[in-house]
Amino acid sequence: MAEVLNRPKISGSTVAVWSDSPGTGIAEGGVFFARGIRLRLREELDFEAGLISSYGYEIYRGSERLFWYDDFPHPDDPSLASTFPHHKHLPPDIRHHRIPAPGLSFTAPNLPALLEEIEAIVG
Repeated sequence: MAEVLNRPKISGSTVAVWSDSPGTGIAEGGVFFARGIRLRLREELDFEAGLISSYGYEIYRGSERLFWYDDFPHPDDPSLASTFPHHKHLPPDIRHHRIPAPGLSFTAPNLPALLEEIEAIVG
């Protein structure tokens, strides 16, 4: 994790990873960027299977939530079928405005793609 977070545009991190049972764990915390941008993340991990079991990623500028990603299934929304259950929430109606999230997965690390997206916002 430390190698992934060692990037020039990251000013700090509180991300910690711990085991909550012999084969599972949690990664949780914040990653801090310039301009008051912050990534808040939580991943539930299955170490034995090498999978992310569940996740939530929220991006903030100060106290304003800019957008977020989650894996809560919305099978009734055909526009999300291409990346089911992965999707992104965007303004203006951030709770209900969802788009597919092709860069997210349960089988590969999501953090590198998220960091690149945030670094593009930071400039």
